[in-house]
Parts: sequence; structure tokens; C-alpha cells
Amino acid sequence: MDVQRLLDGFLGNGSGSKSTSGLGGLADKMPGGLMGGAAAGGLVAALLSSKKARKLGGKAITYGGLAVLGGLAYKAWSDHRANRPEAPATTPPAAPPADSGFDPARLRDTRGEDFRLTLVRAMVSAALADGHIDAKEQGLIDQQIGSADLAEDERRFISDQLDRPADPIAIASLCADEPQATEVYLASLVVLDPEVPGDARYKQRLGDALRLPDDLRRRLEREVEAALADV
Repeated sequence: MDVQRLLDGFLGNGSGSKSTSGLGGLADKMPGGLMGGAAAGGLVAALLSSKKARKLGGKAITYGGLAVLGGLAYKAWSDHRANRPEAPATTPPAAPPADSGFDPARLRDTRGEDFRLTLVRAMVSAALADGHIDAKEQGLIDQQIGSADLAEDERRFISDQLDRPADPIAIASLCADEPQATEVYLASLVVLDPEVPGDARYKQRLGDALRLPDDLRRRLEREVEAALADV
């Protein structure tokens, strides 16, 4: 499986160039930070179009990508560890240091798999948290999978994730440490809509399963809110 190609298909074909984080070059295409340089569609856009009251998730993923989200996660975690006052980023966050535990391309989950796949699993699970995809929405998702530039094993991976129930406990079990848990929680927050009851319950269960401190959860939530304020 080519993880880079899978990420390109999942996030959109605007993610084709390489980046230092191995997450599709999205950070290089973002003059406005989290909200700049849209990726062209992608499976995640099809998934999020199926959610009602979607105000945040789709734009954050298609415009921002995981590279910027990793920077936000590292900032919130670092501020929490240093007990610094809360101050959400007002400019695009810097890329996390390579040895910080926040560069997914360098990490393995608890099963020894590429951690970037864990982030994809987390976002798909969160996108399905409200438990409803109708026939029309399913057709759009199937069409996106079929048109993506993916090998057969990469298509099977995506299809397998879509066939699984939203399970925050299973997602949390893939995180090897607190930095990984922090990234998973923040990536999931961007996909979840707090105004949808099923999403709100999923967020609570995920945070509990990840065993993240309440202060860190609040910081992550406010980072996401601030990053999306100009959408």
C-alpha cells in the first residue's frame, strides 16, 4: 500500500506534492494557513457532505489538511505541558519538530502500522458518528472511491473503514502515547460537528477513551474553533 497515494485520494488531488510531514504537501498550498489553498475534493469531502448542519469539518479538511492540524495539535499539547495561558494560534502554526512525536510520517501506532493510516481511520470513524448515510450519499462516496487514483489494496482499505461502525474506543486503542492521542482527538474534532448530538457523544467518548486531561481537550477544541473562525 502506498500511504502517500492513499492520503492524496482521501484528502483530494490538490495534495499531490510532497511535504516534509509526508501528508500530501497541503501545508505548501495554504497561503492562508488552515483555510488557504483548497484541495480539489477527495473522499473526505464526499463523506462530510453527508453530514447535516456541517459548518466546520469539510472546509477544515479540504482547505487545511493534516499537516497544519499536526502543528495545531503540537501547539496545544506543548502549551498544556508548560501550563501556559490559553492562546489559540492566530497565524498558521509552525510544523512540529521532527522528534516531537507529532510527525505522523515517522510514527507507528500500537499495531506497528503507519500512524497516518490511524488518522485516516479516526476521521472516517468521526465522519460516521451520526450513523446515517442515505442511498444518494452512499452513491457519491462510491463514485469518489472509484474515481480516485488508488490501487486495489488502497481502495479496500478505505472501503473497509467505511464498513466499520463509528467506534471511538477502537480508535483510541491505536494510539501509542499522549502525542498520538492528541493528534487523533484534534483530527476528529475537525470532522465532528458539536451541534449534532451523535457527534457530541462521540467526541466525549473519544476524549475519555484517549484519557486526555480536560485542560488539553479544551485547548484542542479552542484551537480548532479559532482556526475555523474565518471560514
